[in-house]
Amino acid sequence: MTELQATRSKAVTGTHSVERLFLLDLSGGRVLTMSPDGSNKKAIVSNGHLPDGVAIDAEAGHIYWTNMGVPNLDDGSIERVDVDGTNRTTIIPRGITFTPKQLHIEKRSGKLYWCDREGMRVMRSNLDGTEVEILVKSGDGEDDRRDATKWCVGITVDPDRRQIYWTQKGPDNAGQGRIFRAGIDIPKGETAASRTDIEVCFADLPEPIDLELDRESRVLYWTDRGNPPNGNTVNRASIDMPVSNGRLPEIVLGDLMEGIGLALDVPGNRMFVSDFGGSVYSARLDGTEKRMLLYAQGNLTGIAYAIIPSKEK
Repeated sequence: MTELQATRSKAVTGTHSVERLFLLDLSGGRVLTMSPDGSNKKAIVSNGHLPDGVAIDAEAGHIYWTNMGVPNLDDGSIERVDVDGTNRTTIIPRGITFTPKQLHIEKRSGKLYWCDREGMRVMRSNLDGTEVEILVKSGDGEDDRRDATKWCVGITVDPDRRQIYWTQKGPDNAGQGRIFRAGIDIPKGETAASRTDIEVCFADLPEPIDLELDRESRVLYWTDRGNPPNGNTVNRASIDMPVSNGRLPEIVLGDLMEGIGLALDVPGNRMFVSDFGGSVYSARLDGTEKRMLLYAQGNLTGIAYAIIPSKEK
């Protein structure tokens, strides 16, 4: 543990709070929680329907996660549970979102954002699941649904600049993955399918998956499932440097077994990564001090980090 992390851990303890990781086991349909060092792992939810994306509302004490469902059945959903595993409820029922993937909570506006892969959409709702909106629609119909370049997967939000970022991963190892950016709201007079404010931030990526944004440094991080050397990695790049300037993403972590989940602890200078091979890693934000926390834990998808208020006094 670095000096910064030790000081911060002491501060967290002093406020009767606890640091926790939350991760999803797709193969077991479970929501798991553990300490940031990999200890004290336990399942708090079971019987999920292919869970993929997870986000924490620490202030309210809620865990939100997406269930992909069976991709060709349009039976995806979003659920919520208290951090202790009680009060499980469905926020977005089946039939509204096709294959929900990464999930993001934007507390300032009280919104949930997520990507819908086979639905080819970027979506949002209120935290209670009301007022569902389609913000981006990259395709329509069965022919488009078979085109993986139109699949929306990872998402993050920049509330300061009022922008959303999302990935469209492309076919396996095809080098057609892209990261897009657009306004947080659809321009007046336009639709989710016709909006003109969408720009490509990065193109020709192996298979970009989940996104996280360091808002302080304005650096975007993402996992990539594609083959090495550019795939099976965690990448980062400034969001203020246009692609036209020739800036390439920086690979900060490699040797993953199909990296998917990504969580940042910016004050603690840490990232946490989960992969489909069942491993969880921690590292500094620059990729150094990589450490394996768990391995052979099934098919892991989403991961989230949060400081949770503790009931202990």
